[in-house]
Amino acid sequence: MKFLDLAKVYIRSGGGGAGCVSFRREKFIEFGGPDGGDGGTGGSVWAEAVDGLNTLIDFRYQQHFFAKSGQPGMGSQRTGKSGEDIVLKVPVGTEILDEDEETLIADLTEVGQRVLLAKGGNGGFGNLQFKSSTNRAPSRANPGQEGVERTIWLRLKLIADAGLVGLPNAGKSTFLAAVSNARPKIADYPFTTLVPNLGVVGVDGREFVMADIPGLIEGASEGRGLGDQFLGHVERCAVLLHLVDGTSPTIAKDYRTIVTELEAYSEALAAKPRITALNKIDALDAGTLAGRKRSLERAVGGPVHLMSGVSGQGVQEVLRALWAVIGLTRTRSESKAAKWEP
Repeated sequence: MKFLDLAKVYIRSGGGGAGCVSFRREKFIEFGGPDGGDGGTGGSVWAEAVDGLNTLIDFRYQQHFFAKSGQPGMGSQRTGKSGEDIVLKVPVGTEILDEDEETLIADLTEVGQRVLLAKGGNGGFGNLQFKSSTNRAPSRANPGQEGVERTIWLRLKLIADAGLVGLPNAGKSTFLAAVSNARPKIADYPFTTLVPNLGVVGVDGREFVMADIPGLIEGASEGRGLGDQFLGHVERCAVLLHLVDGTSPTIAKDYRTIVTELEAYSEALAAKPRITALNKIDALDAGTLAGRKRSLERAVGGPVHLMSGVSGQGVQEVLRALWAVIGLTRTRSESKAAKWEP
């Protein structure tokens, strides 16, 4: 299945059916009177977050969603049939934006969450609704209300607890494959990862979701390489794991490159809790490892984890450090939810 995280769709709700002008014509009924029914309500357009989807690829092949209009009213006080609603099924984590791609309409972060995008038009009143003591035979009915037409954007931001960031070939995909059942493409050349990957990670009997995004390079915020188009998928994460390639001779520069691109993309993303790990330590001798660790610690201004996704050295310690932040975030979220529970 191809990955698509941005789609433009065109929606239109159904118009309401027109009211009916009709009078009773039954034999042996002395006073007939009006009996025109109301028009049916037009179908609405909804969006719903469903389980089992992690891409918007379906919206590449179908971009127009038009609900049916309500049927007009009929005689004998018969109301027209209402148009059926249309439901756009989207992955959890989908943002719905207005045509300007900036105004947020809804953010669907839970399974089953629904939002009304375009309300169907009301049906028009039949002439029966206008009958009164002073107007016993009204001969007018209302037209149905028109539907709503609009253009919207769907933008997917994957739901994950931890996000992997780093330069291409920093070992992010290898690490994700080592700690989860995810099977991202792994090779010894840059930009092996072209789309985000998710994996469920277990540590000390606990589980959390980790997202691996394509590597960033200097100038990604200006569109170089794959750009920063996939950074949105780690915006929801509680913590970022910054992997630095230990075999690189420019450790500090590599670290600052990623930090600069995060800051250029979003201040909120750059301010997220971040754990830094020096990867591929199995390929370094003791002297080189010590020197590069000191260099990275000076750049970070704090402690650095040592690990190897291939040999497994230090992996459990990194996962425990990630869980310490994730667990604290979950506890705060649960406390906040309980506080506002009616």
